[in-house]
Amino acid sequence: MIEIDGSMGEGGGQIVRTALSLSLTTQRSIRLTNIRTNRSRPGLRPQHVAAVQAAATIGEAAVSEVQEGTRTLTFEPSTVVPGTYRFDVGTAGSAILVLQTALLPLLTAPRSSRVTVTGGTHNRFAPPFDFFAATFLPIVERMGPTLRATLDRPGFYPKGGGRCTVDVQPVGELEPLTLTERGASRPFRIRAIVANLPRHIAEREIATLQEALSVEIGETRIDTPSSLSAGNALLLEVPFQHVTEVISGIGEKGLPAEQVAMGVAEAAESYLDAEVPVGPHLADQLLLPLALGGGQFRTTALTTHTQTNAAVIERFLGNCFSVVDATDGWSISASPHS
Repeated sequence: MIEIDGSMGEGGGQIVRTALSLSLTTQRSIRLTNIRTNRSRPGLRPQHVAAVQAAATIGEAAVSEVQEGTRTLTFEPSTVVPGTYRFDVGTAGSAILVLQTALLPLLTAPRSSRVTVTGGTHNRFAPPFDFFAATFLPIVERMGPTLRATLDRPGFYPKGGGRCTVDVQPVGELEPLTLTERGASRPFRIRAIVANLPRHIAEREIATLQEALSVEIGETRIDTPSSLSAGNALLLEVPFQHVTEVISGIGEKGLPAEQVAMGVAEAAESYLDAEVPVGPHLADQLLLPLALGGGQFRTTALTTHTQTNAAVIERFLGNCFSVVDATDGWSISASPHS
């Protein structure tokens, strides 16, 4: 049984999700202690409980008692069962992070799967659905599986209720990934979502973002979907030949639309100035498939979040990563896991 201290490094919920995914993929039991122990609300939050329940269902696992606030967890998988699944976070906690927990072991399962999760789809501290669908999944598809993500409705704080689905057509084993160059740039796209809010919020965000960016904007769009809660998201799609980065800003009460837009503009400038294909959030999420399929990508200096994720992965797979700090960005590589 692999023992993992949940307070190591960044000490967040990613440790739980990565450990669950790799427990299923490698069929190795785990014991997690000190889960999120240094957070203002320690232990498992609803989205982490949903991730444990999803992993336990897919892996027919024996799992210790789990509830909100749990700080110690034992998880013993017995298999990986592809199929059709529905999970509900029960709050506005991130449905996308639950999807990502379930995704990895299903990529190489013997049959196709469909996983639907209800919860938050556009959260401040989690990748929005649009990043998952347009940035992360297309790169994972290069490693062999066929993936399709659909958003039935968005979910915002505080009620959540968003619903999204990923369809997985797996492969026998993941192929190596090479992502070291962006390739030629393409016109940017801006989309603003306003659910149960005035349209002028989106108009102001788009206008501010257009003014702040000195690049070609190919398309702007405003979506006004139905949602259980009022919500706003500003999404900038930055497409290149080999990668599409989605940069997001989530509106909240008391935060001016112009400030949301400037946050997105600043993040876009940082990504463009770095001249690497893989941004810091994508780097963190690509570590798992890279560790299993092998390959190489180029990114910015590693965040504490990414370093912690790498440390958890290496508890299962040994010293699988090679990290090189070069003048043109950090290179992360791994040999295929056998």
